[in-house]
Amino acid sequence: VTKEMFNPDRGLWQSSATNQMCMQINPASEMCCPDEHLLCFRFIGRVMGKALLDGELVRGHMVKHLYKHILGWPVMFSDLEDIDEECFERLKGLKDMGADVEYVGVDFTFTEDLLGMKETVELIEGGADVELKEDNLPEYLEARLRHHLLGRYEAQVNELLLGFYDVLPEPLLTIFDFQELELLMCGLPEIEMEDWMENTDYTGEFIREGPSHEVCVWFWDIVGGYDQEMKARLLQFVTGTSGVPANGFGSLQGPDGELRNFSIEGVTLDTCVYPRSHTCFNRLDLPLYETRDQLEEKLRIAVTMASTGFDLD
Repeated sequence: VTKEMFNPDRGLWQSSATNQMCMQINPASEMCCPDEHLLCFRFIGRVMGKALLDGELVRGHMVKHLYKHILGWPVMFSDLEDIDEECFERLKGLKDMGADVEYVGVDFTFTEDLLGMKETVELIEGGADVELKEDNLPEYLEARLRHHLLGRYEAQVNELLLGFYDVLPEPLLTIFDFQELELLMCGLPEIEMEDWMENTDYTGEFIREGPSHEVCVWFWDIVGGYDQEMKARLLQFVTGTSGVPANGFGSLQGPDGELRNFSIEGVTLDTCVYPRSHTCFNRLDLPLYETRDQLEEKLRIAVTMASTGFDLD
């Protein structure tokens, strides 16, 4: 049942633009199922809640911010990068423009493309008459973030949550973070270390020595000692989901749908103190630590703190 309800051919869900293994709600679901799409999301929520309550697995991974919505957690600006890297970079560019942003000629509207049909959405009341300026830029960024992560499919999310809470009351979920919730709902993946290592690329400071570099040797030795949950959390941290493709790590994809291996980029400690991830590229930036113990400590902090939404840098 859960595998079929995530089938994109039904029009309720679609693959994330940045991670083909994650599903997000289709904003045009009403056009695909005009009579019953909200009832379907209420049903899906109930099935998810029942599966979690009974210890059954859901055959599909959702984008990260939907797990946050289930838990009632706030979404972050970085969550936008996980579903629309291009939009994230554009908005980030606006933040860096300062007073010059008023010359961009942008107002508080957004043009939505629903199955080839253009629809202009006002991000705030009267948004078409409000020009973007430096003093209202924070309000604009917040409105765009809310639209992309909730507004464009708010009715569907509400039904999904109502169905979920019909079975499993929200207070019972407060002990989990969104990473734990994904692991509970989708299960721990079967992670084969040999397959993972064979399908890893090395860039930056590691491009010459590759897996033979001392820091890379430490890294794989540390990861090899992790239990399955910690390995899955590391995978979540770098790729955005704990799922492993059915054909193994060699089938990992990038946002363009092309194969994109897990990669480790060596960076200097001047660049970052903690390991950091780029989920759009399945890439881990790994500083050149001086000792194995230092690497083990910083990596564990980075992976476990990822669920808080705070940037360690």
